[in-house]
Amino acid sequence: MTEQNQVQLKKGALELCVLALLARGESYAYEIASALASGVGMGEGTIYPLMRRMQDDGLVDTRLAESNSGPPRKYY
Repeated sequence: MTEQNQVQLKKGALELCVLALLARGESYAYEIASALASGVGMGEGTIYPLMRRMQDDGLVDTRLAESNSGPPRKYY
């Protein structure tokens, strides 16, 4: 398997992991990254571009909600 194929496989697996988490209930990007960090080694730097791509592809919907600590959060 080439390195490019491995990258594409990991990208697809991460999308499936995110969708599996969201099937349980809505969440925001940092919370998703925290849940997946230990299991698949995904950090914050990976989650935001992934979530933007999934939103652009129509795989997830979003809504903004006020936060008690800081700016509004985007829930997926």
